[in-house]
Amino acid sequence: METQTLDKKTQATDFLPLNGTDYVEFYVGNAKQAAHFYKTAFGFQSLAYAGPETGVRDRASYVLMQDKIRLVLTSPLHSDHPIAEHLKKHGDGVKVLALWVDDAYDAFEQTTMRGAEPYQQPQTLKDEHGEVHTSGIKLYGETAHMFIERKNYNGIFLPGYQEWKSDYNPTPTGLKYVDHCVGNVGWHKMNDWVNFYEEVMGFKNILTFDDKMISTEYSALMSKVMSNGNGYVKFPINEPAEGKKKSQIEEYLEFYEGEGVQHLALATDHIVETVTELKKRGIEFLHVPNTYYDDLLTRVGHIDEDLEPLKALGILVDRDDEGYLLQIFTKPLEDRPTVFFEIIQRKGARSFGAGNFKALFEAIEREQELRGNL
Repeated sequence: METQTLDKKTQATDFLPLNGTDYVEFYVGNAKQAAHFYKTAFGFQSLAYAGPETGVRDRASYVLMQDKIRLVLTSPLHSDHPIAEHLKKHGDGVKVLALWVDDAYDAFEQTTMRGAEPYQQPQTLKDEHGEVHTSGIKLYGETAHMFIERKNYNGIFLPGYQEWKSDYNPTPTGLKYVDHCVGNVGWHKMNDWVNFYEEVMGFKNILTFDDKMISTEYSALMSKVMSNGNGYVKFPINEPAEGKKKSQIEEYLEFYEGEGVQHLALATDHIVETVTELKKRGIEFLHVPNTYYDDLLTRVGHIDEDLEPLKALGILVDRDDEGYLLQIFTKPLEDRPTVFFEIIQRKGARSFGAGNFKALFEAIEREQELRGNL
């Protein structure tokens, strides 16, 4: 049965108050080069660095920032390092989804007492700028949530990092904050992780899509959106569903060699300007046929934007009962068809573009077919 439900009134319990996303850490093969890519292509700015020069002997980490988004790019310095094993298996990908909390010690206690498996025991990091409390729990695959409490810290990022100054600072592209982060899990595992977010972290399932809604002629998937009480943190969770051919989730699981983060949705206030600039800088996006726009305004009603620029750029539009949204998806950011970015602008809508699923998935399938993975 086709299902799309949006619960407007539900509020999570308050045992784990979250202020938002603190940072997202990628494990990458060459952090210095990856940092150059994210600066050049997406307009991130140099913020902080940790490595041998700062007393860290086993890895190098570059921190990039754009508005409220912080990315940490980390590479190991030796082949026998656990991060090197992670990279060998998964390729470049998201390791840590760090959450900004008021009390990292309590967040650890509240989640582990409810069944979370520890990733990092609570600890206090100090330097001349104050102290930061951190802790962490394990998530799907080899991903982790870190809890970051920084109310008594006024340094550049975290103790152990120094300011990273660079003469090369491309202009930002208008990216504002992490709107949501999507995880791909294995067959029949979605509800296990829905239960994890509900029971361990106090989230609520605010939106559900079944395989009748998220499907094409060839493939399908299931998805549920989990949100904390204030809506600052949202984690959709996808699992494969039966189809004639291999779905995008199956392709991800095959090439990532396990469960993990599929994409980050980055918000902008001006999607036409942002996407125009990203394309100028070489970012490739999924393409939908021009016929998608033939009856767009009939489907979604009045929008403030001119239709022609949206059509020229391939930006998708969808509406719910609170407004509309505009969105577009990059092609995978690595050679493995795994992690990608979504660029999203919300004009009141709280949903996730259900009306675009068919067009989007057909576009993904065309890319899969080119890779020989459909």
